Amino acid sequence: MRIRNAFSVFGLMATLALAGCSSTTESASVEDEGTPGPTVQTAQIFDDAYGLTTDAGYSLPAIPIQKVKPQFRRQIVSYETTERPGTIIVNTRERFLYYILPGGKAMRYGIGVGKQGFAWEGTAYVAWKQEWPTWHPPKEMAERKPEVAKYVEEGMGPGLSNPLGARAMYLFNEKGQDTLFRLHGTPEWASIGTAASSGCIRLMNQDVIDLYSRVRPGKTTSKVIVIQ
Repeated sequence: MRIRNAFSVFGLMATLALAGCSSTTESASVEDEGTPGPTVQTAQIFDDAYGLTTDAGYSLPAIPIQKVKPQFRRQIVSYETTERPGTIIVNTRERFLYYILPGGKAMRYGIGVGKQGFAWEGTAYVAWKQEWPTWHPPKEMAERKPEVAKYVEEGMGPGLSNPLGARAMYLFNEKGQDTLFRLHGTPEWASIGTAASSGCIRLMNQDVIDLYSRVRPGKTTSKVIVIQ
């Protein structure tokens, strides 16, 4: 699959229209699970990483991980790429995020992706990251969902019901401009493996905490490639 080095016109239009991520209360039908990728060898799977987690004074509920399909649980897999360790590759069709490790390996996380009409692809980098972020829905979303309008200016404070979850990483393009797309957590673990958000890439909270600890923001240290 060819990786585009610039955001598509369609993706840019979606970016300008969104200016943020979906609310967790925005409904979405469960679509197909995406076309399976090539068979990979799993070196380690982290089923024990989803228990009750205390973080910054918050108690993240345990995830009933046996209800999450095995391929969407955090695991180390074989992954051959010319990209250097530390690169993030997001395959929206497969519903996987790969954090490249040395030695032909990657840490793979299951993700939820944008619904049809909000999907995007391109090359970016993590400009900055935040623990327990504040959520600001875009004005366009507030027009569709008046109940979130109060958060447009002041934002929704951090907490267990915040749509950005426990962590957020903010993607900027090669020109240093905010793409308005995020890698972030979600309290909606059942949405992993589906197209459930308005464009942003969501991970289970326990997974986004792990990914966050690995990422070093910066144009040369946190390349992000999103493919469809």
